[in-house]
Amino acid sequence: MLYSRVFGSGPALVFIHGFLESSTMWDVLPLATLKCQCIFIDLPGHGNSALENTPEEPSICWIAEQVISTLEMLGINSFSIVGHSMGAYVALEIKRIMPGCRKVVLLNSNFWTDGEQKKKDRVRVASLVLKAKNLFIQEAIPHLFHDIKKHEETILSLIKEAKKMEASAIAFSSLAMRNRTDFSTHIEENPRDYLFVHGVLDRLIEVEEYRRKTIAFPEQLYLIDGAGHMSPWENPTAVMSCIKSAL
Repeated sequence: MLYSRVFGSGPALVFIHGFLESSTMWDVLPLATLKCQCIFIDLPGHGNSALENTPEEPSICWIAEQVISTLEMLGINSFSIVGHSMGAYVALEIKRIMPGCRKVVLLNSNFWTDGEQKKKDRVRVASLVLKAKNLFIQEAIPHLFHDIKKHEETILSLIKEAKKMEASAIAFSSLAMRNRTDFSTHIEENPRDYLFVHGVLDRLIEVEEYRRKTIAFPEQLYLIDGAGHMSPWENPTAVMSCIKSAL
């Protein structure tokens, strides 16, 4: 069972953090104001959750199965999910597997697979962290923010926490993201089950690409001003507004 925290009452809302993060990332948002039961989970190898009994081939689906097992142990069978970055990839798999998953909010994430160059980059990251984990973390995290100087204190805190991770866990997650499923068809069939919340200044996924991918259901795309890939820190008010709209 993965590490989890639960508070509040009402409809269940599961929060899944991203790559190099943990469930503590959600502390930046005033989630206690929501009229719901909030469930926070640390993914395998992140935060307080161990990475163990892994499959031979790293897989987002396997990670999702670990989250599902945790939710079942908690007695949570009807819920919506907010997933940040890699956490949204996990959420998409959970939505596919579990009928009780009502809605998924993809926060600074996407639903299509990597291009060939990005896949090569995932493999390169997996190799790099096994040799120089701390160097990779110190280089990677700052550039997720649009204004590095403005968020310097937060960046240092995130770096400190990420350095606690085992290099093998980082490598596993990078390769799992490389191998993930394309959910375009699933979303095209039921677009109202999904909400796409994206930072206008996100360097990892261009806004214009997102607009092209959601051209058939533009009303499901919410763009966050003044934010890069780390919208919860860069524009928490806008992110909270989107989360409330998903309840």
